[in-house]
Amino acid sequence: MRLRDLKGLGIKRVQDFQKIGITTTEELVRYFPRTYLDMTNRVSVREVMHGDMALIACTLVSVEPIRTKGKLKILRALLEQGRDNFTAVWFNQPYLASKLQPGEYLFYGRVQDYYDRISLINPTYERIDANKKLRGLVPVYPLKSGLAQWVVRDAVARALEAENFRTIIPEVLCRKYGLMPLGEAFRGVHVPKSNAELVRCSERIALEEYFTLIAAFKLIKGDRGEARLRRYTVTEREVAAFEKRFPFTFTPGQQGAVRAIYDDLTGPVRMNRLLQGDVGSGKTAVALTGIFMAVRSGFQAAYLSPTEVLAAQNFAILKKLFPDYRVGYLAGASTAAEKRELKRKLFEGEIDIVCGTHALIQGDVFFKDLAFCVCDEQHRFGVAQRNTLSEKGETDVLVMSATPIPRTLSLVFYGDLDVTTIPDKPKDRIPVSTAVIPERKYDSMYGWIRGEIKKGRQAYFVCPKIEDDEGEVMSVTELYEKLSAMLPEVRFALLHGKMKEKEKADTMSAFKAKKYDALVSTTVIEVGVDVPDATVMVIYNAERFGLSQLHQLRGRVGRGSEKSYCFLLAGTESETAMERLKILVATGDGFALAEKDLELRGSGDFLGTRQSGKFLSEIKNLRYGTEVIFTAKKLVDEAFERRLNYDEIRAAAMEKYESLKDVVLN
Repeated sequence: MRLRDLKGLGIKRVQDFQKIGITTTEELVRYFPRTYLDMTNRVSVREVMHGDMALIACTLVSVEPIRTKGKLKILRALLEQGRDNFTAVWFNQPYLASKLQPGEYLFYGRVQDYYDRISLINPTYERIDANKKLRGLVPVYPLKSGLAQWVVRDAVARALEAENFRTIIPEVLCRKYGLMPLGEAFRGVHVPKSNAELVRCSERIALEEYFTLIAAFKLIKGDRGEARLRRYTVTEREVAAFEKRFPFTFTPGQQGAVRAIYDDLTGPVRMNRLLQGDVGSGKTAVALTGIFMAVRSGFQAAYLSPTEVLAAQNFAILKKLFPDYRVGYLAGASTAAEKRELKRKLFEGEIDIVCGTHALIQGDVFFKDLAFCVCDEQHRFGVAQRNTLSEKGETDVLVMSATPIPRTLSLVFYGDLDVTTIPDKPKDRIPVSTAVIPERKYDSMYGWIRGEIKKGRQAYFVCPKIEDDEGEVMSVTELYEKLSAMLPEVRFALLHGKMKEKEKADTMSAFKAKKYDALVSTTVIEVGVDVPDATVMVIYNAERFGLSQLHQLRGRVGRGSEKSYCFLLAGTESETAMERLKILVATGDGFALAEKDLELRGSGDFLGTRQSGKFLSEIKNLRYGTEVIFTAKKLVDEAFERRLNYDEIRAAAMEKYESLKDVVLN
């Protein structure tokens, strides 16, 4: 049903929802709460700790005039609870000024405590006098375009009554496995009576979504058995000789990966394989060996990278390792003349290997005989982007990921791929020393880092991206200014997600060239460039990251010959936070950390850390366990085996796939 046909919803509200992409009742009921307020769990402002999320009942005293700082518009409200005064601060939400009136409120947000000055950052709020009926678990929705919580709750309640919920899982399987009705599950997620009910209902919705997604991948993968059009003539002896070009001996894991690629390329069907390995496991060397198999057989190969900085780095490696082949480079920053000339050479076969970014996927890029594609850092590209490059030459595709994914979730992330994992690392790689630094030792840590920089080393200082994008900029900018004042002799650079791509690329290139000693950044450096002299990684509010993401950040150092260090600074020293960080200190195994991360945080949160796009951004707020994914696969297999509702499942699955085709995974 169209939202404008929903009774009780005025034109203004419909327009507000349209601004955030919600135009139907189906889309509205899938706008899941990002969290829930336990109305019995209010806290005193005297008890809150820096970094905590807190629900505080208080009085709004006044609202200050809006201040401007660069592109930021800052709104501040003065609050009091008994005799205690504190503030609420919003970034780039000036429209709230007219909505906030003196009175009794419930504020919910992240606590910031600097110099004994407590603030709530970008909090949501409720008028207590207007919401006396709020009891138990109350949904809190992501708010944009001037929408208020009570408006969203009211609209969702109307949509739940109007929507006709229909499962795609065959009825015979629903009865066999006792699945609750889908409508009941949606109502339980939006208005749960208890945490237990919330989990049960979340699991039912997640089961429905994964059933559809896994069915789509099963159909896609079933269509992948295309007969090989090209015959690779490279021999095993030639491959072994190429491996000797590297200044190290391949590990057993690398050798196994090379064997899997060789078997694919000399087999009867096209390759569509994921190469998964921990940071420093040598995936690039394996991929380059695959490229050699193609060009030695007389074909063209392409190496697709997610950023221009990484593409330039890979281009340099290709030129060094393939001196007897013609290597080209194509990126968004290339001049129009350079692009035209390179495209001509690709089409006429005057280039053997091309390295570049998304520019390689453009419709006006044609190859004479493209046979082999490498897609680096797979989680930055969507299925359709990989397929577009593949279709340029009916090619074999190798995608790579340095993000260890638990076996359970590989069904979702890589459902259309065969998976090869490199479990080991080169023996000569020096482990990164990791430590949790208590606040009382911050000064000595900064002094030690100052000494390392004087020796010619470089450092990363990373702070978390917070939910509000403008808050992200504010947070990293504040840290940059603070560190610049504290360590005036250190040349700092600033990097964050709001910068333009060229600006980010230039900053990273300058850092690698040692024009800067230290980089203050958000997690945009998680996947990045090798900076051999970067030996120090400092992560602020480390408890707010997943273990896998912390491990990825730690992998930015230790890429040279010097001993490297990772320092974890916690915003809270709670027992739970410390236990999680101790796990990271104790192990450098990315796959073990990924499994532990999944166990501690749940699959919804795990997926949400690196996924974007409509489907995954919807379900990441659901609370469900990993067994849901296994159950979904079992149901899909049984439905396909018994040919239950095959045409209906295929139609729904392919519709889901089409909706994901243009999604870039982040």
